[in-house]
Amino acid sequence: MATSEADRLPGPRAVRFAVIDPATGEAFDEAPDQQQDELDAVIDRAHRAWHGWRADPVARTTALREAADAVEGAGDDLARLLTREQGKPLAEAYAEVARTAARLRYFADLAPRTRRIADGRPVRSEIRWRPLGPVAAIVPWNFPLQLAAAKFAPALAAGNTVVLKPSPFTPLATRLLGSVLATVLPEDVLTVVTGREPLGARLASHPGIRHVTFTGSVATGRAVAEAAAASLARVTLELGGNDAAILLDDVDIDRIADRLFWAAFRNCGQVCMAVKRLYVPARLHADVVEALAQRAKTVAVGPGLNPETRLGPLNNAPQLTRIEQITQQALADGARAAAGGHRQDRPGYFFAPTILTDVPPGSAVVTGEQFGPVLPVLPYRSLDEAVDGANGTGFGLGGSVWGTDLDRAEAVAERLECGTAWINHHAELSLAQPFAGVKDSGVGVAGGPWGMYGNLRPFVVHRPQEA
Repeated sequence: MATSEADRLPGPRAVRFAVIDPATGEAFDEAPDQQQDELDAVIDRAHRAWHGWRADPVARTTALREAADAVEGAGDDLARLLTREQGKPLAEAYAEVARTAARLRYFADLAPRTRRIADGRPVRSEIRWRPLGPVAAIVPWNFPLQLAAAKFAPALAAGNTVVLKPSPFTPLATRLLGSVLATVLPEDVLTVVTGREPLGARLASHPGIRHVTFTGSVATGRAVAEAAAASLARVTLELGGNDAAILLDDVDIDRIADRLFWAAFRNCGQVCMAVKRLYVPARLHADVVEALAQRAKTVAVGPGLNPETRLGPLNNAPQLTRIEQITQQALADGARAAAGGHRQDRPGYFFAPTILTDVPPGSAVVTGEQFGPVLPVLPYRSLDEAVDGANGTGFGLGGSVWGTDLDRAEAVAERLECGTAWINHHAELSLAQPFAGVKDSGVGVAGGPWGMYGNLRPFVVHRPQEA
């Protein structure tokens, strides 16, 4: 094998694992499979680096701004490597790199505020804020760089150091990102570790880690929380979703069809807050299915490096198998595929964009998180039925309502059991807003000042008032 990206990056050489191009299904590179002793050394160095990093907030701000510039400067290399290992179209990879830089720049300029307590006593009491220590950031394969920055940018800005572990399906772009950031950040302030399990479990349970921030499945999130409990580390868990979109009876189908399609299918449906269930008035059901099926049948599917591609492959073989199984089960239960319904006959992990109708409400494609290019469209006869269906799973990340009467749509959105609700769009976030789920969709808050304070603890100082 030729000299690889991983070969050119710093890291242990003893044990390595293959990285697969999802557009071909073939290995194209390798990454280090780091072991327990290496992890111990990384966390020890992160703890020692923390003392200097936390002491100078002005230097942190400068370093994070320079880090954003460095990410933008390496944008071409990062985007192409991200597409190669993740599968997404190159334009989306460039957008992810841009959002990574934007998060660094946003948090560089965000600082915690000291607050004085006025309670009538002859004492001056102030709430100040202190960083926690080394933070473990464990990131999935759907948005490796963007989700990494969502974790390490606020943690670093707050004065913590970070040990970042990407998914073993997408380690290379994150390693390259770590190499880029190492040119501007002090040594050991941010370290990328790569490897297969049990590396993640060892990182989450390590006694030197004070905060574990994780994005992934509910089952793995519970395991992470249990592991972190051994050392009483703080946890922030974003555990996916099964977002429902409700169309009202005054909706303009032609006007929203494109937005609705991409709210479900962007990144091949591998988005935690993608639309994963669609509730439609019964009289509009056939028209909505036709509009979405036409788009599913004609969208350009292919390798992400092809400039004509709009929809890439699924990221990995286990996910392709899961999507195929969940779709076949729905069809066996009586559902009908208005478009797609099968894997594509080509190399790589491609599944045809799928619109399902006549889906039983108890089917796993409705009650679970499919996380792929499959959308069930469910008719309803009363608005209460639609809201009950939308709220009827264990997930509660996001949801949306679509209609012409915005006041009515907002009133319906108020009834959704989720962390974020959108009107006439979906999965659009500002860097300044909180992001959190309810029920099984998460613990803690990310985003905006809330993401900053999640990486800090209050420190209260009392002193007598001067005479």
